[in-house]
Amino acid sequence: MNALHEQLIQIGNRILALSRSELYLCMRFLDMALSALSYELNLNTRTIATDGVHIFYNPNYLIPAYQDDPIGVNRTYLHMILHCIFRHMTQEEDRDAEDWNLACDIAVESVLDSMEYPCVQRLVTDRRQEYYDHLQVSVYNAEQIYRMLSRMSYVEKLRMQEEFAVDDHKFWEQLKDDKKNNQPSPDGNGSDNPPDRDEVDEKWQDISRKTQTSMETFHRELNLMAGNLRQQLQIENRERFDYRKFLQKFAVTREEVRIDLDSFDYGYYNYSMQLYENMPLIEELEYREARKIHEFVIAVDTSGSCSGELVRKFLEQTASLLLDSDSFFRSVNVHIIQCDAGIQSDLKLTDTAHLTEILQTFEVNGNGDTDFRPVFDYVEQLQRQGELLHLRGMLFFTDGFGIFPQQRPPYDVAFLFLDDTYAEHMVPPWAMKLVLSTDDIAKGMKS
Repeated sequence: MNALHEQLIQIGNRILALSRSELYLCMRFLDMALSALSYELNLNTRTIATDGVHIFYNPNYLIPAYQDDPIGVNRTYLHMILHCIFRHMTQEEDRDAEDWNLACDIAVESVLDSMEYPCVQRLVTDRRQEYYDHLQVSVYNAEQIYRMLSRMSYVEKLRMQEEFAVDDHKFWEQLKDDKKNNQPSPDGNGSDNPPDRDEVDEKWQDISRKTQTSMETFHRELNLMAGNLRQQLQIENRERFDYRKFLQKFAVTREEVRIDLDSFDYGYYNYSMQLYENMPLIEELEYREARKIHEFVIAVDTSGSCSGELVRKFLEQTASLLLDSDSFFRSVNVHIIQCDAGIQSDLKLTDTAHLTEILQTFEVNGNGDTDFRPVFDYVEQLQRQGELLHLRGMLFFTDGFGIFPQQRPPYDVAFLFLDDTYAEHMVPPWAMKLVLSTDDIAKGMKS
């Protein structure tokens, strides 16, 4: 290594260390995140990049950038830290790479633009604000932005790239291959052994949760200056439930006609066969106790973003999970109710054998305003008529924007919210809450 190369490393590392110190003095809740990346000169990138373990920088970019705009370097540093905290580099599988990269940059820049710390604060230009407004998302996280980008033209996305692209994402691709891609770069720069994808994801998931905890406990007074970072952390770190196990909350125990092999004693059986020559003294029980779903209501909000194909996909996936996991008794009483501001339809199912067939021809009705109360009034009416005497629970699939009933019904209710767009303060305390993303629904709602 010649003297010039060593000097460039010293200058580059010094610049990044100064930037890190400024960020830490303003945002001490980021102490773990800011300490998690090492610095490495790398000529394979024209600008600056991270793989979740290192910050790779090209001195021809970093040194002039710091001379011209130190605050810009601070923003770039924090931009990469936020990519890591949100684990963007480990979540791009099965997505269009260019759209995902752009969505991640927009999500991170929206957080930076909401901050009021002097070390990163910048005036949001009219052009940038127009792009934010054009996206029409309730929460500026990468998943929602990615879905909106898929509906835009190539020219629109190209213009957004010019506005929001900051760092180089080329090292994210190495994480896809885990330990397979371990060849050194041609010029000897960069990491000879790219980090393992799962290890990077686990590391930053831990840092992200601890950062959120730090913001919520020790640094509450700084939350306003941190913009929407806390909200984004709550979204990214929300607990992922197993939808299959969640459905079991509505199961009841009752007997069903089915041979109970667990209660069969082979010792007595073999003894009687030997003693009385082919005459068994005991036989298998022809019934057994089982914990399954018998009476159930699935309410579907067909207004706004919950209409159309998304509703149908949700019902198909729910039916698939219930049938595959043997969750229903053979004879059931299930009502699938469509509603917006009123009851649109009520589909009654009594035999699970026809469940899939019925859902294939299911038509979605509605698209009006949202009021959840008519569904509860309608179910109460069915109970008075003797239709749902043993109702254990209701699933209510909705985007969360509607009028909730104030009183708790005499059965369990779980609201399945689409993404994180619902107003949490409006949800009554007696209701169970489960957040599903459109990706969860598309992939079968597995945790």
